[in-house]
Amino acid sequence: MDSSKSGRWKRWLLIAVISAVGLAVVGPYVYIHFIEGKAPAPLTLTTTSPAPTTAAASTSRGTFDAEGTWSVADGSQVGYRVKEVIFGQSKEAVGRTSDVTGTISVAGSTIQSATFTADMTSVSSDQSRRDTQFHGRIMNTSTFPTSTFTLTHPIDVGSIPTEGAAKTYEATGDFTIHGVTKAVTFSLTGKRSGTTIQVSGSIPIVFADWGIGNPSFGPVTTEDHGVMEFFLVFQHA
Repeated sequence: MDSSKSGRWKRWLLIAVISAVGLAVVGPYVYIHFIEGKAPAPLTLTTTSPAPTTAAASTSRGTFDAEGTWSVADGSQVGYRVKEVIFGQSKEAVGRTSDVTGTISVAGSTIQSATFTADMTSVSSDQSRRDTQFHGRIMNTSTFPTSTFTLTHPIDVGSIPTEGAAKTYEATGDFTIHGVTKAVTFSLTGKRSGTTIQVSGSIPIVFADWGIGNPSFGPVTTEDHGVMEFFLVFQHA
């Protein structure tokens, strides 16, 4: 092989190597950020639009009565959020369910009791492969089909907030997930919206503390912790 042909061969080999490296880096980035899309925004009080201003809602501003039992209503969601890395590219994995039940009991300005339960068997994300791992080896939802939070310390909300005004409180209770129950304390934010009460927040979870196996699988690696986030709408029972 003469020197000119050898030089051309080396240049083509170099171009091929550079192209392969570029595809290895750019390919996953394009897939994750442009094809797969961004993860849903966290569940917060802005998850839904404010309730429309109607005559009934306007009247309720002056006559809103929080006393009694409130039940989880349509529009509520519970789910997980965890950071994962695919081929060196970081993104958030999010799965959710709207299959949520529960109640809160209010006496005066105090939330005396509260509980809500999420059906883990109906949690889904944007990736069927991830969901298979979640329901199988990670969360074993056939054996542990629900997660539950039960308030163990009443919450004094003080004066009832005006409609649309959000206030943050500290909640302490027993949280059960994957068959393990632990005491947790976390912040939640609540507000009145029309004739409903809306509450949002998140509970941090270190997987090992709850007996949850490493969620990593295949080319996907995850952090050792995540959050259980929620947005709950309550209507007077």
